[in-house]
Amino acid sequence: MAGAGFKAGIPATRICPVVGQGRTAYITGMTETPSAAIPATVHPEITEESIALMVRTFYARAREDALIGPIFDHAVADWEHHLSQISDFWSSMLLRTGRYDGRPMRPHLMLPLTSAHFDRWLALFEPTAREIFSADVAAGIIQRARRIADSFEMGVATVRGEIARPRHSV
Repeated sequence: MAGAGFKAGIPATRICPVVGQGRTAYITGMTETPSAAIPATVHPEITEESIALMVRTFYARAREDALIGPIFDHAVADWEHHLSQISDFWSSMLLRTGRYDGRPMRPHLMLPLTSAHFDRWLALFEPTAREIFSADVAAGIIQRARRIADSFEMGVATVRGEIARPRHSV
């Protein structure tokens, strides 16, 4: 669950490798703030507007969902702020804007999340991405979402003293 809009978050990684710079640049591009000196390739379908549409469409569905809707309703006090932060999160990941500087893991650690919640999040997110973006673009975004779900699910398990393995991005 890309929970950037709860109350805190960590620097997001980027979806696309840096063009023509080799493996080191790919890793650097995933971990550092974007720089004008490092060119990046972004698909023209991925815009601030398409990201905002994806975020708003997904959360409209999530809020109505019987399983994850109550979690969001309890955790999110200001929906406009949350949607703005989540849009910043995805903008940082997909467009390398660097706008999001929160810590998304922490708020998720405080929620009563189970594997079923992460499965449902993806079950709602994936068709949303496919409706808004072409197949290739959606596939890249979905792969990133699966990694996020795995990361959060493993983080939640660790805090509970459990061991979890990636289930979605393998």
